[in-house]
Amino acid sequence: MKVYTLQRRQLIPASRAEVFEFFSRPENLASLTPSGLGFDILTPSPIAMKQGALIDYTIRVAGIPVRWTTLITHFSSPAEFVDVQLKGPYSFWHHTHEFSEVDGGTQMTDTVRYAMPFGILGSIVRALFVRRQLETIFDFREQRLKEIFPLEERIPVISQRSYTRRKKR
Repeated sequence: MKVYTLQRRQLIPASRAEVFEFFSRPENLASLTPSGLGFDILTPSPIAMKQGALIDYTIRVAGIPVRWTTLITHFSSPAEFVDVQLKGPYSFWHHTHEFSEVDGGTQMTDTVRYAMPFGILGSIVRALFVRRQLETIFDFREQRLKEIFPLEERIPVISQRSYTRRKKR
């Protein structure tokens, strides 16, 4: 199974406590997701974000609703949390959210490690569609965060992308 990594960093001009609070409310995820994905949280609100929390939602994959269940495996306020897919479109999904205090606000780092189902066919689908779709989702998220946490003065926003591929053993 090939495991791919997508990593994004973004400077958000707000305190780490404020940014972490926003991200630790799963209900806010809908505002960071393109509407075309049909994101809908099924777990009743409010959702208590903590280690062991389960969150059920649906997204559309190629127009077909797919149920996705994530488990919060690590939660350390206000520094980081990790969600893993228990059920969903990937054969493996591990998403680490890290929040660091820096000059000008909070640096948020998302590291997503994922693997596609269906062997070589899944790798082809990833190359043709999934990689681009994940880039689009995180580009949308970056723009929405600029709107949600606007800059008082225009200071440069740092955004980095990186992708790697390795075999999982």
